[in-house]
Amino acid sequence: MKKFLSFIIATILLTGCVSLQKREEQKELMRKAVSEALKKRQMYIDVRTMHPMRYASKTITSNYSLEVRGDTVRSYLPYIGVAHQAPMSSNPQVLNFVERILSYKESHPKANLTRIEMSVKTSEDNYEYIVELYDTGEAYIDVRPQNSDLISFDGELDPEQSFKDQ
Repeated sequence: MKKFLSFIIATILLTGCVSLQKREEQKELMRKAVSEALKKRQMYIDVRTMHPMRYASKTITSNYSLEVRGDTVRSYLPYIGVAHQAPMSSNPQVLNFVERILSYKESHPKANLTRIEMSVKTSEDNYEYIVELYDTGEAYIDVRPQNSDLISFDGELDPEQSFKDQ
């Protein structure tokens, strides 16, 4: 009976070690993917939660994302907020557009964090995107429109989509 219990305990310990090793391998793969995405300026952030300025946070169920491809940003994000100036068109798209990035700045406030500041101009508004991308792949996005309420998002870098040929 003692041998059987020893065998069970050893099996549980080995299984735990293997699981821990797999998690560490996954973390290392994500660190490499984040580094490569930043180097190539090619990233796809899958958005999960939105945090409007005047309303409660909401979990997002559709495939919303923020994508950077070199000097272009593809913003496909939901928006809830108040416009401070009437939009130019009768059917404003707000945060759903593909535009050239006017300015792009990267900084590293912490060892495991990259902060990206981008500005974009559309026919509707001028936007400042601030993306905080961690080595774990977690991303936090602040969108600051010039003529409406700011909004924030939580998401995660998707390595498969980031390096998919467009």
